[in-house]
Amino acid sequence: MTRIESKSVMITKSAEEVYAFASDLNNFQLLLPKDRISDFKSDGDSCSFKISGMATIGLKKKEEHPPHRLVLESTDSPFSFTLDIHIESHGTEVKAYQIADVDLNPMMKMMVEKPLTNLFDHIADRMNSVLS
Repeated sequence: MTRIESKSVMITKSAEEVYAFASDLNNFQLLLPKDRISDFKSDGDSCSFKISGMATIGLKKKEEHPPHRLVLESTDSPFSFTLDIHIESHGTEVKAYQIADVDLNPMMKMMVEKPLTNLFDHIADRMNSVLS
C-alpha cells in the first residue's frame, strides 16, 4: 500500500462548513483540474471522472465522521484506494488535507505516484480557494 499525503491548507470557515462542502460529492468537480478532467458525473454520494492520459476514477463515500473526517473509496478505477479527507479545527480556521492509501504494484507506483500527489495538492489548493 502506498500512502500519499497532500499539502495542508488553512481555510477560514468552520469545520462544519468545510465538511458539508466536502461531503457533497457534486462539489468535487470544483476541486479538480478543469483542463485534465472530463466526463464528470455525481449523485452527491458518489462521483466519477476521466483524467486525461490516465483512466476513469470513481469515488463513493465509505465512512462519515462529521465534521472532521470523510473517507472515500475507489469504485471503477484501475487501482483500489481510499481517500481520507481530514478537517481539523484551529480557532476560526480549519486545516484541511487528504491522505490516500493506494494499492499499487512497484511499476504502477513509479508511473502514478507523482501525478496523484500533484492531483491531491491541487484538490487542497482548490478547496482553499473555493471556500475562502
